[in-house]
Amino acid sequence: MRTFLHTDDGVTIDSVYDPAVVVYDASRPSAGDLAFVVAHGFTGDVDKPHVRRVAEALAPHGAVVTFSFRGHGASGGRSTVGDREVLDLAAAVRWARELGHTRVATVGFSMGGSVVLRHAALYGRSGVGDAEIGSSGRDGAGTDAVVSVSAPARWYYRGTPRMRRLHWLVTRPEGRLVSRYGLRTRIHHRGWDPVPMSPVQAVPHIAPTPLLIVHGDIDGYFPLDHPRMLADAAGDHGELWLEPGMGHAEHAAADDLLARIGDWAAGRAG
Repeated sequence: MRTFLHTDDGVTIDSVYDPAVVVYDASRPSAGDLAFVVAHGFTGDVDKPHVRRVAEALAPHGAVVTFSFRGHGASGGRSTVGDREVLDLAAAVRWARELGHTRVATVGFSMGGSVVLRHAALYGRSGVGDAEIGSSGRDGAGTDAVVSVSAPARWYYRGTPRMRRLHWLVTRPEGRLVSRYGLRTRIHHRGWDPVPMSPVQAVPHIAPTPLLIVHGDIDGYFPLDHPRMLADAAGDHGELWLEPGMGHAEHAAADDLLARIGDWAAGRAG
């Protein structure tokens, strides 16, 4: 099932729903009421092979909603690189619940990993999001479990060559042209004002929602101080998996890791 969702600020979001793949395994929790909502990384979109592979790997554990963030693929708007994208994720979560799923787990990669953390805080029970989205804006848009893979802990990080190249894409007019025509990603020309809550600031507000932080030990974008900062901020309510030999985000997430993530979420959500 494919449709365009509408965010609270009026952006159209290209979205796909795949039902769960029935697997007869008595040791697994039932997948019938669980949906995963997958938040891709920067320059990804719902049709990219690595996003489809993630959906296929999670489908034995539950239904899967994938979507293209604003400014990516066929979705409308322009990317704000992790700020207003929480509204895109909220629209996708609401859609999963409208389709009858009583349990929803959000799974994000890289930029999407930062978005699922901020979304879980803003749309959670702590009330930290009331000033930004209002208490009524949280209706039906919250998550029951959060998995953040290869996410940054803090904004404006330029400590690796790959992140310096990414900042060139985002902040320079010529970089945004390369992104638009070479990567099918349209980036907003205005900077953040105000600067949104960072992932590490968001994490303490996620509890009691279960939280899993996953990071590769050879990530070329964000070194290990990022997941460790997030885990420290989470305290006892978060889990940290440091994956040996793993690089960055969806491309580096092996099928067995995605299966473990699926099992974790199925056992923790709701």
